[in-house]
Amino acid sequence: MKKALLEDLALLILRAGSGAMILTHGYPKLMRLIGDEPIKFMDLLGIGSTASLALATFAEFFCGTLLILGFKTRLATIPLMITMLTAAFVAHGADPFGRKELPLLYFIVFLFIMIFGAGKFSLDALGKKSLL
Repeated sequence: MKKALLEDLALLILRAGSGAMILTHGYPKLMRLIGDEPIKFMDLLGIGSTASLALATFAEFFCGTLLILGFKTRLATIPLMITMLTAAFVAHGADPFGRKELPLLYFIVFLFIMIFGAGKFSLDALGKKSLL
């Protein structure tokens, strides 16, 4: 197999895998956001519990979905990275490193995807071909 094909396949696996895994955090937040129960969520940035939950939901659920599809991939990683840094240093700021480790690992993965893009197996790449 050619190196470029392997790189694109690796980007697909990393992008779709990390997007699917972050959805397991975003979907419950979405259900809380649209549910009937009063919203109980940390007000991490002083903007209110509902707004904080909405921002985390947007990043983890909606941007996670965009990541899986490879659509607007680099833009989708920005809210995800901000959310992961907020989780690591604000929500878990006083916690031991073990609680910061997962959001920091996600941050590194999303940073990698932002730098290298979605790869050939993505809607971003499909859109580029239609412009030619």
